[in-house]
Amino acid sequence: MPVLLALAAVALIAADTVVPLDPLRAFGSAVYGGLEGAASSGVRWASGGGRLEDFERENARLRAELLAARRATPPPAEGGGYQVVSAHAVGFGRDGTVTIDAGADAGVTPDMTVFDADGLVGRVLRSGPGTATVQLATASGASVGARLEGSREVGLVTGVPEHGLLRLGLLNPSADVKPGDRVVTLGSRDLRPFVPDVPIGTVVTVEPAADALTRTALVRPFARFTALENVTVVLGPLPDAPAVTDTAADTAADTSTKKPEKKSKKSEKSKKKKAKKKDTSGHAEGAR
Repeated sequence: MPVLLALAAVALIAADTVVPLDPLRAFGSAVYGGLEGAASSGVRWASGGGRLEDFERENARLRAELLAARRATPPPAEGGGYQVVSAHAVGFGRDGTVTIDAGADAGVTPDMTVFDADGLVGRVLRSGPGTATVQLATASGASVGARLEGSREVGLVTGVPEHGLLRLGLLNPSADVKPGDRVVTLGSRDLRPFVPDVPIGTVVTVEPAADALTRTALVRPFARFTALENVTVVLGPLPDAPAVTDTAADTAADTSTKKPEKKSKKSEKSKKKKAKKKDTSGHAEGAR
């Protein structure tokens, strides 16, 4: 029996290190996530899901516009708004994760921002065809670049799952922070994993300084992680308006150059007519 257990342990270790787990995760997401999504869709359909989904998509779009309008940092070069997709929380994990019913088929990929009507929810950890796993901001391994909304002091937010809170560590040890201060996301390059200025929570208490290097405080998140329902996933920036093509520019240039030529031809004809009139009038005076 000890020999069999040792062989089984070696086999499991080898499978964990050698065999890729992504195909297994994708298969599990397609099967288990599909069942979760079907059950959630059935419940929404029974309560008038068609109109409800339209309202949810509209809400997601309005949330994105509001988020883009309130950001204090310059917008990305591609455009000023965000492409988003609406999703539902259909499963909760014990490891600080939640399953949503939107996946790669809807454009959801890892390291995308997820928020709801209250504030930041987390980031996409991995995605399958029809579902995705979101790491909550309160998870033990989660970390979010953040700043104080008022003073714009920069820091890092980490999860405190045992209390359902967040811990904010400010880089400036003498930063002025007090209960009631709002905390927002710092933002990431290319908007991944976090877009800037998403509301995170409010400071509830400032912890005593253990050293002179950082300033820490506990933050109560805006999002209700135990009652998540409809969420919004940021797919990326909205594309900018289409530029004028070279053909259109050439056509406009040709038109602008042709119009003066027509005017010049008309002016030449009028000059010739005036010259003829002068000649005829001169001949008439000579004949008299």
